[in-house]
Amino acid sequence: MNRPPERSLSRGQAYVLGAAAVPMVAFGGMGAFGTYSNITSVFHRSATALGVVAAGEGATLVLALVLVGLTMLGQSAPVAVRVGLWTLPAVASLTGATVAQSATEAVVFAVTPMAMCVSAEGMGLLARRIVVYRTGVDAEAQRRNAAVMQRLAYHRARAANHPDEKARNDSELESWKLAKKAGAGDALLGANLVEVQRGRLTDGADAALASMFALPVTPSAHGVTEAPAPLAVEDADEDDVTPPMTGVTPSVTEEDTQVTPALETVPPEDVTPVTLPPETPVTLEEIAAVAGVPTPVVGEPLSDEQLVVVLRHLRYTDDPPLSYRQAVAAFREAGFVGGEQRVRRAWGSLMSHEETDA
Repeated sequence: MNRPPERSLSRGQAYVLGAAAVPMVAFGGMGAFGTYSNITSVFHRSATALGVVAAGEGATLVLALVLVGLTMLGQSAPVAVRVGLWTLPAVASLTGATVAQSATEAVVFAVTPMAMCVSAEGMGLLARRIVVYRTGVDAEAQRRNAAVMQRLAYHRARAANHPDEKARNDSELESWKLAKKAGAGDALLGANLVEVQRGRLTDGADAALASMFALPVTPSAHGVTEAPAPLAVEDADEDDVTPPMTGVTPSVTEEDTQVTPALETVPPEDVTPVTLPPETPVTLEEIAAVAGVPTPVVGEPLSDEQLVVVLRHLRYTDDPPLSYRQAVAAFREAGFVGGEQRVRRAWGSLMSHEETDA
């Protein structure tokens, strides 16, 4: 997998991101202070209010710091951390709404702990984006995609081999639902897809320009390029005018030419044309045997050497040999398995061998 080069934050970016993090911490602290004041007004005990704040906003702050630390290390956060960032403020809100003495106070007491929840999520998201910007790796997106692909592989196997027909149908439907989530939010995957499409567009543009600017050479009817006729002399006699040379020998009569009988060529009458036996196309098994690799099988993963063997076989199935796009199309239609990047490398190896042989 090709990763983009690691980048560092500029001084201006560092200042802006630091300034954005300050309000998050400040408003989270204000939310904790608000919860402390609310609980103190009801129980009139500072220790009880501090306990409620520690169980709600304090625990949320701890999980937020854990999330930021794991993100800065390029690791994904466990499920418990992500769930706790929303569960603990919700518990604090429920506690405040319960101890309130009126409906108005219940609303105020319930809303106050949400400040810490939003601050924690904001700091985690900001730290994650910084890591993605600098390293090009989104550990959280990779975790989600890995989970999706694991479930997709399970349901595809279940849909194909489970003995219960209902279970097979359920897994088939679930597979299509999971296919929509595969690769979602993965910036590196999107960049690789754009690179592949850029290569295909380059090949298409190259083929289009080659067909536009390739000037065909049309031979004359006699296989000789006709030369221009010489200029006629106005004052010359008609008998002295030399006929223009057209590159074709004019017809000669018997009166003008004496032919020696010994030099006359008489075509033989009893010559039977020789018919060459038709060429037998080289099979894929023969090419694989010469290359010293197992015969490639449709639908199974192929090694790099087997990919070269298959592309060589497909390239020379027609005359003239197939181009890269035609060979790849034949490769997919035949049912062979191989990633786009590996097929490109195998094609480059095949072309380099052909140039070396030439």
